Amino acid sequence: MADRLTKEQRHKNMSAIRGKNTKPELLVRKFLFSRGFRYRLNHPRLPGHPDLVLRKYRTVVFVNGCFWHGHDGCKYFVLPKTNSEFWKDKIQKNKERDIKEQKELASMGWHCIIVWECQLKPAFREQTLKSLEYTLNHIFLIDRSIKPNENYENDLLAAEPDCD
Repeated sequence: MADRLTKEQRHKNMSAIRGKNTKPELLVRKFLFSRGFRYRLNHPRLPGHPDLVLRKYRTVVFVNGCFWHGHDGCKYFVLPKTNSEFWKDKIQKNKERDIKEQKELASMGWHCIIVWECQLKPAFREQTLKSLEYTLNHIFLIDRSIKPNENYENDLLAAEPDCD
């Protein structure tokens, strides 16, 4: 099947697609800000320049487009019929890069959350955003819970007398 657009028209369409401040990203940002979450955008020193960085929660959020990041099983991810080998390779490289960057972030102690474009469609938006809020609050509580000291050798507390 031939492309309905000329090569120049297709180039113009594809080059107009933004990588920052996309509609799905703005939806997530507006929701989080309205709920009191504060974040930084596209932190340059973190692998992958995450869309949102919530330092207080030690969490990064990636808002991924289903096409560009190859969302498996999603109806919005369809390989183009023209130049399909190019797109297949490009999207596969994107997926591999995403995994590599998430592993790097995890090794640095960051929690990674991915919000897919299709999860922000009107039918799923409220559930997705509330789930994101719940997850961030859960991470905050777990990270700040009191954990037993595993290196503690003696059962006595400093204030207790030694009864030997």
